[in-house]
Amino acid sequence: MTSKTEVMFKKTIPFLFVSFFLINCKKEASLKLSSSNYADVINKKFTGDLAFETTAFVEKYWRVVGNTGFNKTIFKIAEKLEKAGYVLEENATEKDILTYRIEKRPLKKPTWESVDATVKIEGESQPLLQHATNRNMIALNSYSTPKEGVSAEVIYIKDLKSISKIDVKGKIVFAEMSPNRIFKAAIIAGKAAGIITYNNPDYLQPKKNTTSIQFRSIPLDSVNKSWAIAMSFAAKERLKTSLEKGKVTLNVKVETNIYPSEELTIVADIKGSEKPKERLVFSAHIQEPGANDNATGVGVALEMASLTAKFINRKEFQPKRTLTFLWGDEIISTRRYVQEDSIRAKNIKWGISLDMVGENTEKTGGVFLIEKMPDPSAIWTRGNDKHTEWGGSKMRLDQMKPHYLNDFLIDKFRTQGKRANWLVSTNPFEGGSDHVPFLRNNIPSVLFWHFTDQFYHTDNDRIDKVSKTTLKNVGTTALISAYTLLNSDKKTAKSILSNLENAAVNRLNEELKQSKVAVNNGDSLATQIKIISAWKDWYQKSFKTTLDMVSNEEYMSKEIENSRKLIDSISTTIIKELENN
Repeated sequence: MTSKTEVMFKKTIPFLFVSFFLINCKKEASLKLSSSNYADVINKKFTGDLAFETTAFVEKYWRVVGNTGFNKTIFKIAEKLEKAGYVLEENATEKDILTYRIEKRPLKKPTWESVDATVKIEGESQPLLQHATNRNMIALNSYSTPKEGVSAEVIYIKDLKSISKIDVKGKIVFAEMSPNRIFKAAIIAGKAAGIITYNNPDYLQPKKNTTSIQFRSIPLDSVNKSWAIAMSFAAKERLKTSLEKGKVTLNVKVETNIYPSEELTIVADIKGSEKPKERLVFSAHIQEPGANDNATGVGVALEMASLTAKFINRKEFQPKRTLTFLWGDEIISTRRYVQEDSIRAKNIKWGISLDMVGENTEKTGGVFLIEKMPDPSAIWTRGNDKHTEWGGSKMRLDQMKPHYLNDFLIDKFRTQGKRANWLVSTNPFEGGSDHVPFLRNNIPSVLFWHFTDQFYHTDNDRIDKVSKTTLKNVGTTALISAYTLLNSDKKTAKSILSNLENAAVNRLNEELKQSKVAVNNGDSLATQIKIISAWKDWYQKSFKTTLDMVSNEEYMSKEIENSRKLIDSISTTIIKELENN
């Protein structure tokens, strides 16, 4: 028999459980994101699942603006945005914070997509190349051959100068150079049947990755309806071995689609509550055939947009400034975005390019990089500053872009690196992605990417080279950074100024070390003084840019002046030390 006390206790247990559950649910529901918990909350909520799922969808297609894969990606993004709560702009009201639009423009030239191809050496059963395993083998803009293919003798051309002395009419020209480089001499002037080429750069480690083909292109030739084949290292070696034995005839079958289309760009906006005209723009390009380049950028941006929508719908976060996500054709879409509306462009405060942001570095060999806005390391590259194998041209002092964005992002990403045991590095400005149009319009902008990648632009850049952990780390830190900037105020400005001052001190001390080494190696003292002065000026001008986060400049002016004086004093001391060295 149960006592009355026991009955009361048993009744109390479920009541306490329900109460505890409701209290915790209320706490969860009322969670508010702020600068103090951005890192903890976003690290927990950004899983990388949607980014990886999207990457896997996108990388299935060989994407050129206007073609099937490009457009399917656009509509997949739209589908996911709507699921997250975004409203098509034309149906939106003033109350809608989350909106998106798909911009449509006619293409001046037809779009292109590869379908199938095989290359066989006459007399051999095993194909030299086949599209099923080498989807980069058909050069962009190639036309289809007849269904039975083209059978012709192969003529090896050592250099462009020699081709004019050789009759290549009706033959297949084989050269170890870009097909675009030899196109005019072989096809237009020489009337060759087609081109087959090899020119994988050394950083792809072609002797190791023998089946990789880096994608190539030729001019769109509607008159000759020409075609070109790009080869892997293994295929090139096999063809050269066959040629050493005598005459070689190839049968080449190419099937492509070339047709009129339109250019699609998708833009998602999260309207700011206080300063909606001011905005931060993330840009991720869709075109290019790989997984890391750049299905990963597409996927990370989509999860960032979706998670932000979730926070907003649950009233956990509200940006003061507008957050924009742009997906389109690399550089072209971004350039148009910052040029077609001068008023909008004037209020773009920050631009960030997401390009090759999900690499499994154990497989690709790359490292995550923040490509900095132009600073003196793009003029004097030394010490820990190193250009990638992509390479960069030496810049001039009048091309510098002093701003706090470099060091602000470096600080955020290195903090995440320590938290997640993730390697983060930087490189001087090199260009070549969506950050360039921002910078050319004097909008602070950086690039998030990985390099060197031994599968860069090759048909081995597939989903197995992508890391969900990397997707998570990049997306998480990009959101932490974005939220901080979007809701920045005088407190944020003061904190960033303090970090910037520390970065300036560290940089000047590092440059002192490098200058001492340079002088000891015979470099001129005048050059070293110029370098120290350049960094001093860059940081002093950067200090002033923190004013863009405050409404009352007087609050920051004294702080900025103190930082300027400190850096002036340190640089003066360093220059005296160099002169007395």
